[in-house]
Amino acid sequence: MSAPDTATTFDVPICQFIRQCKSAGSELKVADSTGTEVSGSRLLIGAIAFARLLRRRHLDANEKTVGVMLPPSAGGAIVNAALALDQRAAVNLNYTLSEEDVAYCVREAKISHVIVSRKFLEKRPMKFEVPLIYVEDLRKEIGSIDKVIAASISKLPPSLIEKVFKLDAISPDDLLTIIFTSGSTGEPKGVMLSHRNVAANLKSIGKLVHLYPEDVMLGVLPFFHAFGYTATMWWPLCLTTKGIYHYNPLDARTVGELCKKYRGTFLVATPTFLRSYQKRCSPEQLGTLEVVIVGAEKLPAELRESFSAKFGVEPSEGYGATELAPVASCNIPDHRAIDNSRTATKHGTVGRPLPGQSAKIVDPESFNDRGQDEEGLLMLSGENVMRGYWNRDEKTAEVIRDGWYVTGDFARIDDEGYIHITGRQSRFSKIGGEMVPHLRIEEELSRLCGDCDEGNLKVAVTAVPDPKKGERIIVLHTGLDRPVEEILKELEQAGLPNLWLPGRDSFYEVEAIPVLGSGKLDLKALKQTAMDKSGQSVTAQSA
Repeated sequence: MSAPDTATTFDVPICQFIRQCKSAGSELKVADSTGTEVSGSRLLIGAIAFARLLRRRHLDANEKTVGVMLPPSAGGAIVNAALALDQRAAVNLNYTLSEEDVAYCVREAKISHVIVSRKFLEKRPMKFEVPLIYVEDLRKEIGSIDKVIAASISKLPPSLIEKVFKLDAISPDDLLTIIFTSGSTGEPKGVMLSHRNVAANLKSIGKLVHLYPEDVMLGVLPFFHAFGYTATMWWPLCLTTKGIYHYNPLDARTVGELCKKYRGTFLVATPTFLRSYQKRCSPEQLGTLEVVIVGAEKLPAELRESFSAKFGVEPSEGYGATELAPVASCNIPDHRAIDNSRTATKHGTVGRPLPGQSAKIVDPESFNDRGQDEEGLLMLSGENVMRGYWNRDEKTAEVIRDGWYVTGDFARIDDEGYIHITGRQSRFSKIGGEMVPHLRIEEELSRLCGDCDEGNLKVAVTAVPDPKKGERIIVLHTGLDRPVEEILKELEQAGLPNLWLPGRDSFYEVEAIPVLGSGKLDLKALKQTAMDKSGQSVTAQSA
């Protein structure tokens, strides 16, 4: 194989997709809860047919960004692959956002068409300012000649398929997708991920975890979420793993049935979703799982232990960010680790940096390096670091310094290389001149009050402005089982400094703790709710 071909294959996911589909042949490659099952060969043919049809009838040659609003599904995977084949950047739109926020993303990314499903829009009605392309119509428009041509192209050697679609002209640094951040701390930002960024994550997975032909990924995370985009879509499309999709991650019974039917071995999710599965799925349904990786929120020890006791697989905690495509570090079960010279898991950490990535701790003000086991600002580097924010050069310069991504998280790295996350910059308050960590207070409150109820968060900590101390800690909860005075006494007994303790009048009951569609705490809504409850008249700032 020539050097240019090697670079194309491993640095451009769509080229790896072609090879993987041809290798899978008639074997199942993707399926979903609608009953759709697609082999490797049919997946490639479908992507080719869609790419040619979109180019010929629907999309202008200069449309480089195309909106996609489809749930995790075989169809959603095919559409994303088709757009990559045609060298267009898919922008998977977050259907859990408001109509106004989605419209903002469409305008910001200069999207002229959005690919949607009529059936999905019936469940999630939304108006758009641009023309829609319905996948149901695309399927009907593919005629017999289109099918014959697509099948003929699919039978060509991979290098010739690349030439047909001019994939050999792609630079690994060309744009593959724009993923808008959830807006948990402000207005959504468009994260530009290149082919190289996503490929770097896939290569890291291949160097970290033993993968087998019988592996099956349960795809429950939405493709608009970076974790879902890379881990549950491109991972099955480009590696030997099969992908099995369901549109609703909280529909535990269906997820359990899919896992049982297809003998799922991999699951990537959030702690919130795991709680739902633990409550509603049987050991027989999830009994084939071998690797469960969670992110977005801290994994409580009691959830790890209770999930393991019921299903026989211990969840592993990882860490990442949309800007990192997204996985940066991860714990994995020892029996699946390629490097078996050392343990691959340390509880209470988010693992070691993935192969090909580096981590360091710096002073948050001077950015000078800090020593081993010293707390500071976590920075990460590697080929997975984003190209930047769409149309936001100044913001990009703030978070990428000499190739290192400024995570905004505080952490320390121990002598074995494990990363311990200690809090977020945005989840600290400066009170009396000292930095007070919301996460630490929240962890103690969760221990005392219970972390979740029926899969929903029970307590969350934020802050509002205070004229005397600068800020005041606020606790939002869905109901307490004991008096506030008793909880405060137990917080003090747990060793929290007096400065960290919320006031007796700083506890507010709410109907639900605000979370995003990804299961992640909605810091923006959390702050606004606290401002409203406490009678603050100023507009909420970023949490």
